[in-house]
Amino acid sequence: MRFRQVHLDFHTSEAIPGIGQAFSKSQFQSMLRSGHVDSVTVFSKCHHGWAYHPSDANEIHPGLSFDLLGEMIEAAHEIGVKTPVYLSAGLDEKLARRHPEWLIRDAEDRTRWVKDFMTPGYHEFCLNTPYLDILLAQIHEAVSRYEADGIFLDIVGVRKCRCQYCVAALRAAGRDPRDEAAVIALGEQTYLNYARRVRETIDAVKPGLPVYHNNGHQQRGRRDLVQVNSHLELESLPTGGWGYDHFPLSARYAQTLGMEFLGMTGKFHTSWGEFGGYKHPNALRFEAALSLAHGARCSIGDQLHPSGWMDEATYALIGAAYSEVEAKEEWCSGVTSVADIAVLSLEAAREASPGGQARRGERNLADAGAVRILTEGHYLYDIVDTFSDFTAYKVLVLPDEVPVWPELADAIGSFTAGGGKVLATGRSGLNPEGDAFALNLGISSLGANPYRPSYFKPHFTPGALLSASYVMYGEGQLVELLEGQSLGHLENPYFNRDVFTFCSHQHTPGAQEDNGPGMVESSSGIYIAWDVFSEYADAGHLILKEMVLHALSRLLPLPSLRTNLPARGITTLQYQQAEQRYVHHLLYAAPALKGRIEVIEDIVPLRDISVSLRLPSSDPVHRVYLAPSMTELPFTVSSGGGITYTIPYLENHQIAVVELV
Repeated sequence: MRFRQVHLDFHTSEAIPGIGQAFSKSQFQSMLRSGHVDSVTVFSKCHHGWAYHPSDANEIHPGLSFDLLGEMIEAAHEIGVKTPVYLSAGLDEKLARRHPEWLIRDAEDRTRWVKDFMTPGYHEFCLNTPYLDILLAQIHEAVSRYEADGIFLDIVGVRKCRCQYCVAALRAAGRDPRDEAAVIALGEQTYLNYARRVRETIDAVKPGLPVYHNNGHQQRGRRDLVQVNSHLELESLPTGGWGYDHFPLSARYAQTLGMEFLGMTGKFHTSWGEFGGYKHPNALRFEAALSLAHGARCSIGDQLHPSGWMDEATYALIGAAYSEVEAKEEWCSGVTSVADIAVLSLEAAREASPGGQARRGERNLADAGAVRILTEGHYLYDIVDTFSDFTAYKVLVLPDEVPVWPELADAIGSFTAGGGKVLATGRSGLNPEGDAFALNLGISSLGANPYRPSYFKPHFTPGALLSASYVMYGEGQLVELLEGQSLGHLENPYFNRDVFTFCSHQHTPGAQEDNGPGMVESSSGIYIAWDVFSEYADAGHLILKEMVLHALSRLLPLPSLRTNLPARGITTLQYQQAEQRYVHHLLYAAPALKGRIEVIEDIVPLRDISVSLRLPSSDPVHRVYLAPSMTELPFTVSSGGGITYTIPYLENHQIAVVELV
């Protein structure tokens, strides 16, 4: 897999004439060179349903008079650029109007994406209909006629469908189409059948050709859905609604799966489908570096003009980022994550929990809040699922709502028996029924606190804050201390806010009474009685982060990495086994919210960033240097075997390489 990909969208209406009339081989090649691009996804078929080449399995776009796909592949290959080929699998607007009976339908017979045919937009196909055979023929044609370097299939995934084909299939199997669980099960069967048949179709022509099925989100805990892909392309456009916290969450999970993956952002000011929108070059520089820091390669989305002329401003913009990526690739391939902390994803836990599948798609801010706090605290962490080996980590975080059933309790018990520590918050650690703790956290459950909000009075100094009673807006839990110590207590308000009992503008003050422990440390770890991660993701109340950081300082007194980066700074540690070296990434940029869009423009340089590392390897350190400049860094070795060094200058992204003897 290449490092510097462009995903070249080309969704082009049949109402536009002169498709590709300005395409120039030399200009196409010039723009790829200008953008430092080494792989470009080119189109066989778009969402409108048209082919961009002569086709027997489809119809060539009515405004196109030549083989645009073939000429793009030839031009790219001539200069050493790979060409994965794109086909819109889930959308085909041309065919949707000819065969509306093949579209996904909900219980009220509405279509998906747009609900009817009087609204501009696309309609998604059900892959349990004759449409699948047409799609497979289109894939077979693209693979057999063209030198594709991979296949990218878009708008696919597990779907709920009640089209007449799915209704008939359910009834034939003795299932009720009104049964939501039966509909979901058929959706899973339909998707896995589609993925299997795609693989068979491609392998019949080019065995092992890379394939990616894009659903826009890689569901944590569904390794069966991951494994239908040869690699992953994590769609995460910060300005398109994902935000800058999204990619680290996806990537910290993806890297644990042992597959190569790309981080996919866009050159757009907003998102896909935008013409004439451009990010500041610093934004793309940061986003590309963010991928490298998390073990990913890079993909930047663009959209080709119907004329076929490549936009020069776009490739100058992309080139500013990819020229830096090109210089750093040597230190970014074949890497594995180094982490002290495992965060058991709430999404993954719900998936694995008995009966938890019913909560798919429910609001989940806990995972994002955990990523934000651990990133701001500069801890090394992975996002894991229940298939992961917890014993590879020192601390296991159960964020906010993770239920614990017997098999999971056994796995966590083995982890703590080996010296691992648990940080559980809110309802995490309770059994699936929610009426008792399934883990030994030194407490028993007394149920949910009827008062909301409530208050937390820490028995420690919470970072930059002082001793006070801090409001906790979310639901809290009442617990009884059985063993260990309280690190802070719960205080209830005088009363809940009601029409006859209210006080002040927002909520009632605390009655300043100790109503039981709110944060408990026991032999197995620390428990916090509120949904601190979800609340932090939602509102960013500083005390929530300080509670978690204090807990981690006790559970992990000797972390593998310490640094004085500002909170918005990002740091990761990767290991290159083949080269026997650790690669330390540091990034710093401060996105600003402009209206509804998070924007990066100015990147403020930082100087003299101190770093302390405690490496898992016992081999002595031979040298430390900056990459790609190859500037040697002085370092000192502590009596405990750790090393310290100072990064003299950080502008956007800096790599420090620690080579072992």
